[in-house]
Parts: sequence; structure tokens; C-alpha cells
Amino acid sequence: MDKLRIDKWLWAARFYKTRSLASEEIDKGRVLVNGVAVKPAREVKAGDLVACRTGQVTRTVTVLAVSDKRGPAPQAALLYQETVQSVQLRQQAAEQRRLAPEPALALTQGRPTKRDRRDTEKLRGGQWNERWSASVDAPRPPHPTFPTW
Repeated sequence: MDKLRIDKWLWAARFYKTRSLASEEIDKGRVLVNGVAVKPAREVKAGDLVACRTGQVTRTVTVLAVSDKRGPAPQAALLYQETVQSVQLRQQAAEQRRLAPEPALALTQGRPTKRDRRDTEKLRGGQWNERWSASVDAPRPPHPTFPTW
């Protein structure tokens, strides 16, 4: 086998989990072969330069072999070789994400749990449960129907 469809090759090389995902990414223009946007039926052969984006990472690889069977990851890694420039760019991007993470990712998810609420109450000293009104200084007026003895 000398040539293979790009969507099958990307699936076999484990860049995408399913062949349909590979086809969608190719249709969106996120996969380039020799610097040109292609269609899923485009055939690749050994020596072609493939640039594909998965998530935030863009990888540029040289096709070493073609296979239409999806095997284990070590076997799939033999189908391509990543370029030195691509490895450097990925490492720089990873370092940048590590040093300046997305601010929204630092927020905790959703509302506080019951345990979180209890912990904050302990930190406050339990003041909320000891008073009845929102104002600290205002004394509670006596209830008109109860006698004050």
C-alpha cells in the first residue's frame, strides 16, 4: 500500500479518535498536507508533510508509512515523525500555558457545598447563628403577645 486517504491515515496514526472526527477537522480546514488545505479523500504517501490541529496544539509531522489499520499507540507512532520545529513550538506553548493559565480555569466549579458553607461559618466564628437580624447593634424588640416577666 503506497497511498491512503488522509482521514484514514489520521485515524490510524491516532491523531483523532474516530475517522468521522478526522473528516470533520479536515473539512474545517484544520489539516494541511504539504501546506495546502485538503479534502478527506486526499491521498497521502510517505514523505508528505501533514500539519494538523488537535485542540490548541498544532503538530507538523512527516509521513513515514501508511497503514489503514488502527493499532496500539507505539505502533501508530512509527507511521510519522514530528518535525523539530513542531516539537519546539509545542513545548513553548505548554510552558506558556503553565506560566499563564486561563483565569476562568482557576475558579471552582459551581456553588459551594454544604461542607464548604460549614467551613466558612467556622471561619466567621458562627456569628450569623447567634443573631436574628441583619444589623448587629439593633436589639430585638419584645413580642407583644408574650408577657415580659
